[in-house]
Amino acid sequence: MTLLKLENVHTYYGHIHALKGISLEVNQGEVVTLIGANGAGKSTTLRTISGLARPRIGKIVFEDMLLNNLPPHKITRLGVGHVPEGRRIFPELTVRENLEMGGFSVPRHQMQERMEYVLTLFPRIKERLNQLGGTLSGGEQQMLAMARGLLLNPRILLLDEPSMGLAPVLVDQIFEIIQQLHAQGTTILLVEQNARMALQVADRGYVLQSGQIVLADDAKTLQNSEVVRKAYLGEE
Repeated sequence: MTLLKLENVHTYYGHIHALKGISLEVNQGEVVTLIGANGAGKSTTLRTISGLARPRIGKIVFEDMLLNNLPPHKITRLGVGHVPEGRRIFPELTVRENLEMGGFSVPRHQMQERMEYVLTLFPRIKERLNQLGGTLSGGEQQMLAMARGLLLNPRILLLDEPSMGLAPVLVDQIFEIIQQLHAQGTTILLVEQNARMALQVADRGYVLQSGQIVLADDAKTLQNSEVVRKAYLGEE
């Protein structure tokens, strides 16, 4: 079943034409990745889906609901979770308070169950519940951001550059968690600079260039594509 569909989406920042006719689909239970160079439009695609940027042309449909004119908090309540680039945690709040802020729309009777679930996924965060968010390491902050996004039990999770700035051992941990979520049936739209790792965990992928999709295929085919290998996997 198609959970999310973008049709000919054009997004602008002022006079800058950031997305130039993006069309893509994410089916229920899939991990779909967007890869491309910096400035290709990957993060703008996620921001447009979650309502932080507005499409000037085109449609964004989540299940049977048109998202174009909905504010971000209503899109979140529909089940679209967004873990933005740069983590965006609250540094002056404790880990527990950060999670509670992220769970603003979780019914009170479900909050304890959701909290236990995300803390099982991220045991390092569980050990730091009373620690200020700003005192966590970069990897721990990324785990907190992901835990906060998952607390809402989203129908689809938008993950923006989860491995950015992390040491290789932490990158491996983050992608192990993505694989675990995939195995549990979580639907994920993943933006990731590390194309090799992204294609290893994804079912399908889209390659963005200058605000347009230039390639789309299953992940294994993209891994073997000469264009992808040279441009994004560092192979000759």
